[in-house]
Amino acid sequence: MQGHRPTYVEIDLDALRHNLRQVRRQTGEERQILAVVKADAYGHGAARVAPALQDAGADLFGVAIAEEGVELRGAGVTRPVLVLGGVYPGQEGELLRHRLTPCLFDLETAKRIDRAARSAGQVCPYHLKVDTGMGRIGFRPEELPGVLPGLAGMKGLRMEGLISHLALADEPQNPFTEEQARRFREILAEVRAAGFAPQHAHISNSAALFTREIPECNVVRPGIVLYGGQPLASGPGLDLQPVMSFRSRVAQLKEVPAGTGISYGHRFVAERPTVLAAIPVGYADGYSRHLSGCGEVLVRGRRATVAGTVCMDWTLVDVTDIPGVGVGDEVTLLGRDNGSRITAEEWAGKTGTISYEVFCQVSKRVPRIYRDGRR
Repeated sequence: MQGHRPTYVEIDLDALRHNLRQVRRQTGEERQILAVVKADAYGHGAARVAPALQDAGADLFGVAIAEEGVELRGAGVTRPVLVLGGVYPGQEGELLRHRLTPCLFDLETAKRIDRAARSAGQVCPYHLKVDTGMGRIGFRPEELPGVLPGLAGMKGLRMEGLISHLALADEPQNPFTEEQARRFREILAEVRAAGFAPQHAHISNSAALFTREIPECNVVRPGIVLYGGQPLASGPGLDLQPVMSFRSRVAQLKEVPAGTGISYGHRFVAERPTVLAAIPVGYADGYSRHLSGCGEVLVRGRRATVAGTVCMDWTLVDVTDIPGVGVGDEVTLLGRDNGSRITAEEWAGKTGTISYEVFCQVSKRVPRIYRDGRR
């Protein structure tokens, strides 16, 4: 189809590389970087993001599900890919065929993969997932004496890593993170005493890798920081560059008299003669309905407030106080314009969520345009 709706996302691969360099500067060369690219690289497009990170020096990759790992292989990623979520019945063959590394957190899955690997004449590397306090998935410490002997007998499997996940790392002063690190150290010693030799040990996510040292770990798992999101709930920001910008254009201008109700529910009623710009973007695109009446966009470098309810495909903004606005003018929903900036953290604060969800909710119908200074 020729032509397209003027609503799109820009992905800045140079900014992505910059953020990876900040991680490398923090961790040093002695630790490996497992770049988390699950959920389509947090909505940025894993098929383009992961190869760029691989070329820039990422050592391993993390995905949530096997399907995401298969996509990375198709995009040319050759480095190890760790499936952080479950491997479900029937996926064993794809896992082995595409050389994906599972996280194992239950014995039934381990048995299935062991059988498939032995049948294929392979030995499948895995990372053992332990629950040190997240309370989600993973073997609890008290389960390990019964689990480790069973894993040792599975000749189609080889423990390549030990993994856990931090619950409160974005609160640097919270002592529970150190408690989780202590439990992880004890489990690592227990695993080694049982005869396993995991070459990778990792628990640090984006927040932890910038706030604390866990010497026993030789892998870090940056996620949100790669995309320019700030990982800490409070404190100074890090030298990160936003990777995603979300833009559209003014499709129609309309002047309405005072007293006019606007959009569903008439939650906005013009208090004066008002100029409204109709923007062809809505909650079906990932522009949250929770931004109704409080979200702001940039038009000609100035902020304009969302007027009324965000619709599925349209959003209206009040541009009365911005001189010279015309049909076709660029509208920045997320990103920079003439020195002003709207951040994912700002969106998140207004919608009661986190920057992770802001990025992930931008829908597939919004095309991604990649900017790459190397090409």
